[in-house]
Amino acid sequence: MKPESDLERIECLIIGSGPAGYTAAIYAARADLKPVVYQGMQPGGQLTSTTEVDNFPGYPNGVQGPDMMLDLQHQAERFGTDLRWGLVTEVDFSQRPFTVTNDDGTKVLADTVIIATGATAKYLGLESEVRYNGHGVSACATCDGFFYRGQDVAVVGGGDTAAEEATYLAKMTRKVYLIVRRDELRASKAMQHRIMNTPNIEIFWNHVTREILGDGKVVTGALLEDVKTGEAKQIDIQGFFVAIGHTPNTQLFNGQIDLNENGYIKTIPGTTQTNIPGVFAAGDVQDHVYRQAVTAAGTGCMAAIEAERFLSSVESSSETQVLNMAK
Repeated sequence: MKPESDLERIECLIIGSGPAGYTAAIYAARADLKPVVYQGMQPGGQLTSTTEVDNFPGYPNGVQGPDMMLDLQHQAERFGTDLRWGLVTEVDFSQRPFTVTNDDGTKVLADTVIIATGATAKYLGLESEVRYNGHGVSACATCDGFFYRGQDVAVVGGGDTAAEEATYLAKMTRKVYLIVRRDELRASKAMQHRIMNTPNIEIFWNHVTREILGDGKVVTGALLEDVKTGEAKQIDIQGFFVAIGHTPNTQLFNGQIDLNENGYIKTIPGTTQTNIPGVFAAGDVQDHVYRQAVTAAGTGCMAAIEAERFLSSVESSSETQVLNMAK
C-alpha cells in the first residue's frame, strides 16, 4: 500500500454520475477544480434505463434518457472532467484530505467530495417488471404520467407516495386502479381523504400483483390476486406505476456522515452542505421529495459552487495563518 504522501490528491472528487454528478462536474471543471468523477456501476444513473424524457429543459421534442446522459457526460468532458470507471467501496471523512477507496483497491485523497449516488426505486421483483420497464412500467408518475393521458393505469402501494402518484395521474388519465395489499391505506389522513374523493380512482383492497401483462412491446394489463380469497382478477391498463418507495444509495456512508431515519443524507436547508465540512450531497441521495432530473442537476450546480467556495475559504484561511506566523 502506498504511503499517504504518495497517494493521488484530488481537489474535487464526485461520487456518482447521474444528472447531479455530471452537472457538478461541469461547474467544478469550469471553476478549474479539475474534478474526478467515479461513475459507479451504472454510468449516467437511473435515466440510462428510461426511454422518453419529456420534462427536462432544453429538449423541446423530448429525449431518450441514455442520450440525455451522454449529452451531460460529453459536456462535462469538454471542460476537462476526468471520468473514471469504478465503484467507491470505502470513504474516510474523519479528516481532510478525505481518503476514498475504489473497488480495485486504489486509494485517493480528496480535498472536497460531492456525493451524488442517487436513490434506487423499490420494485415488486417480477420478471415482467424488468421486461416492460420504460415501456409501460414506471416508478415516477411526475416523469411519465403525461404519456398516459386519457388511458387507464394502475398504481401499486398504500403509502403517501402511492396516494400522491394516484391523485396526480387521476388528473390526466381516464381511470386509476390503486392496488393496496392491506385493507387500509398507510397514507396520511389528508391523502386518504383526497383518494376517497377522487371519482376516477378505484381501489383494490387486499390485492397483490402477480404479473404485468403485455404484447411483447408495451403493457396491456395486470393480473391481480385477492390475498384473502386467492381469487385472480385481470385489469386492462396501459401504464403500471410502482410506488412502494425508494432506497437511497448511502450504505457506503453509514457512520461517516449524518443520515436521516430513512437513510437519506442530511444537508443544511438551502444548501448541499453535510455535517462534514468539505463534503456535499446532491441529487436524490439527499432529496426524498422531488426526485427529478432537473432538481438533481440544480443541486449538482449548488454543490460544485459550494465546494469551490469552501476551497477558497480554506486557502484564504491558510494564507492568513502564514502571514500571522510571519509577523
